[in-house]
Amino acid sequence: MATSTTAIEVAAPTGPDDVAQGVARPGRRPRLLFLRNSKALVGIVILVFFGILAVVGPWIAPYDPDQVSTALLQPPSGAHWLGTDHTGRDILSQIIVGTRGVLVVGLVAGLGATALGVIVGVTAGFVGGLGDEGLSALSNVFLVIPQLPLIIIIAAQLPSAGGITVALVIGVTGWAWGARVLRAQTLSLRKRDFVEAARATGERTWRIVLAEVLPNLTAIIAAGFVGTVTFAVLSQVTLAFIGITPVSEWNWGTILFWAQNNLALQRGAWWWFVPAGLCIALLGMALTLINFGIDELVNPRLRSTGMHARTLRRRGIRPRVGFTPVVRPTGPGVRDVGRPALHHAPHTEEER
Repeated sequence: MATSTTAIEVAAPTGPDDVAQGVARPGRRPRLLFLRNSKALVGIVILVFFGILAVVGPWIAPYDPDQVSTALLQPPSGAHWLGTDHTGRDILSQIIVGTRGVLVVGLVAGLGATALGVIVGVTAGFVGGLGDEGLSALSNVFLVIPQLPLIIIIAAQLPSAGGITVALVIGVTGWAWGARVLRAQTLSLRKRDFVEAARATGERTWRIVLAEVLPNLTAIIAAGFVGTVTFAVLSQVTLAFIGITPVSEWNWGTILFWAQNNLALQRGAWWWFVPAGLCIALLGMALTLINFGIDELVNPRLRSTGMHARTLRRRGIRPRVGFTPVVRPTGPGVRDVGRPALHHAPHTEEER
């Protein structure tokens, strides 16, 4: 069965105005392409906001999150912007202070799993032979280990196990999938011409890996890091919500744990659980948008569409799946330069 592909040709920019509008010139690598992606930029802004909140949170919180008062289960007011819980503790202070615990778990787990995945995956793909087979077997073993049940068992055996313990377990067990992806990419890179040229010039192996192979894996490593952070954050919130981790350590899941145990939904105390749920959703959305931005940076078709999005919208063209904007050169002998041309591959034998 013949498959069809469709492409939209967009005229190449001819002046500085086109470049200022975000369209890259032919043959010139776009600068700061990742930051020009609107999805990635929104995700980074949200993530930076939560990061600042995690750093300065304990100093800017209006109250001590453990301080009880006589204002029991009060709705949002001037004294308590997000209301209070059943013991009069300030919800806003709990959210601000709990941000640090959520982000620390995600960062530690992401760094640990990413580091192990890079070491095992790149080493296996570049070395080959028995080393590759042994490291691949090790990856397969860790790939089938159920992470969440293992965390629950460890937390149950260690009553004092907190967020750092959860992060370490996720970091130690969550590297296998990333290692397999990096191994496959390294296998495709180690026979490339630039790697062979580096070998021919007598470069050391570690120098080839660091200077030639790893830069080409940066986007994949970043995507794996973001995915691990997302999983770690959701795991930490889930374990705190069901009461596996100590409820004395404030994070967004702990807030939901107390709200659920004290029937906040039945009492109509929406301010007790909605703000924490929105924070979890916003952080998850930020990480997802960053992951989308990384995907568009890695995928040439998505990258080309994103680079020419403004030009396509200005000309009334709506890109869809299967459409790829192609920069068409300008100059003498090129017809219809100013108009986007729509081309498609023949669908039938008669068209061919």
